[in-house]
Amino acid sequence: MKVCLLNDSFPPVIDGVANTVMNYASILTERKLAEVEVATPRYPEADYSGYPYEVVPYSSFSIGNKVAGYRAGNPLDIKALDQLAEAAPDIIHSHCPVVSTMMARSLRMRTKAPIIFTYHTKFDIDIARAVRSHFIRKEAAKALVDNIEACDEVWTVSRGAGENLKDLGFTGEYRVVENGVDFPRGRAEEALITQATEGYDLPEGVPVYLFVGRLMKYKGLGIILDAMRQLKAEGMDYRMVFIGGGGDEEELRATAEQYGLTDRVFFTGAIHDRQILRAWNTRADLFLFPSSYDTNGIVVREAAACGLASVLIRNSCAAEGITEGRNGFFIEENAESLAALLRELKDDIPRMRDAGEHAMNEIYISWEDSVRHAFDLYGEVLDKKAAGAYQSRLRQTLEQTSEAIRQSEEHMRETLSGLRQLPDEFHGGMLEDMRQLREGVKWAGKRVEEIGLNAWTYAKEVWNDK
Repeated sequence: MKVCLLNDSFPPVIDGVANTVMNYASILTERKLAEVEVATPRYPEADYSGYPYEVVPYSSFSIGNKVAGYRAGNPLDIKALDQLAEAAPDIIHSHCPVVSTMMARSLRMRTKAPIIFTYHTKFDIDIARAVRSHFIRKEAAKALVDNIEACDEVWTVSRGAGENLKDLGFTGEYRVVENGVDFPRGRAEEALITQATEGYDLPEGVPVYLFVGRLMKYKGLGIILDAMRQLKAEGMDYRMVFIGGGGDEEELRATAEQYGLTDRVFFTGAIHDRQILRAWNTRADLFLFPSSYDTNGIVVREAAACGLASVLIRNSCAAEGITEGRNGFFIEENAESLAALLRELKDDIPRMRDAGEHAMNEIYISWEDSVRHAFDLYGEVLDKKAAGAYQSRLRQTLEQTSEAIRQSEEHMRETLSGLRQLPDEFHGGMLEDMRQLREGVKWAGKRVEEIGLNAWTYAKEVWNDK
C-alpha cells in the first residue's frame, strides 16, 4: 500500500497535528505496512532529508503574527503535485482542511485515490481568532466545510470534535478514530526525574501541578494563573510548572510576575526531549488542562501513560472517556472551580496518585495501536473504492474544476478586451502576464484531458480556438 499524508504543519513547527503525522508516517514505514510520502509547506532552511520516509515540501509564504511560526502553502505548486502523483498513492490522508485538503483534491484528480480527512482542531475558534468580521468568518467556515465534504471519508479524533464539525455546517457522516501517544505505559525512573527537575524548587509533600503544550491563553491558561493567585492568597503551598512555548508566553510570564507567583510558578520553555517530558509527568501530582478548545488532548493521555491524572473542563472534548474521581477530575470553566478542587485535594496526594493509576490502565492508547487501527481502516476504504463508492465525489470535483476553468477563460476574455483600451506603455507587459496565466489554465485543461473525462470538452474546445 502507498499512502500520502498531508498537513499544513511539520518540523521545524511542532504541534499536536504535526506529531500525529510524524507518528503515522514513522509507524507505517517502520512496520513495513505502507510506503509513505508526506506533503507539507516548505520552511526556510529546514532539512527534509533525514526521515525514513519521503517528505515533499512545497512552496509557501509567511502568514504573519496571527499564527506565529506557521506558513501557508501554495496548493497550486505543480512541481510538488507532479512528484506526489508520480508515487501513485493508494490512499490520500489529509490532516488539515485548508491547503492540505486542496492539495489532496488536486492529487485525487490525478490518481483517483480516495481522500480521508481527519478533523483535529476546532477551526471555528481559529477563524474567530484570526478574523474580526462576522461575515468573513461565516464565509471562511463555509469554504472550509465545503472542502471537507469533498473528501471521501471523514474521521474525527473525538465525538466532540465531530459535533463541532456538525455545528460548522458539515452534513456528512464521520467516524471517530482516536490518536495515540508515543510514551510507553509506566512511570519514569527516579534518576531521570532528578535530572529533569534539577534546579527547580519542588519540596517533598508540596503538590506539583503541570501543564504541557503551546502557551496560548485560549487553552485556559488564564484560569490556571487566576486560581494560583487565589490559592497563594489563602496561604496554600504548591508548585505550578508550565512546559512549552507559544504566542502568549511573554504575556503569561508577565501575569505570573504581576500576581507575585514567581516563587512557585515556573516556566521551563519548550522541551522536545520526550524522556524529560516523561519525567515531568511522573514527578507531577496533577495535570491541569482547563481547555474547551482542544478536541482530543493528546497531552492528557501522555500524562495518563505516566500515572498522572488530569483536571479537565466538564463536558469538554478532552474529558471524553474520563470518569470523574476515578481516572480524572472535572471542573467548571473558571478559576474559582479549579481553586476549589485543588484546595480539596491539597492534602490527599494518595488520592491523586490513585486516579493516575486508573488513568494509566483505562485511558492510555499507544500510537502503535492507533496507527494499526487506521491502517485496517485504510483497507476498508480501498474495498469501498473498488466497489465504486466514491465515484460521485470524484466526478463532482472534476465538474467543479471544469466550471472554474470555464469561468477563468471568460474572465480572461473580458480582461484582454479591457487591456486593448489601455495606453501602449501598459498594454504590452500586462498582456504578457495574461498570456502566461492563460497558459496555466490551458495546462489545467490538458491535465483533465489526460484523465479522459468528458467534463473537460468545453475547456479543450476553447483553447484549441486560440
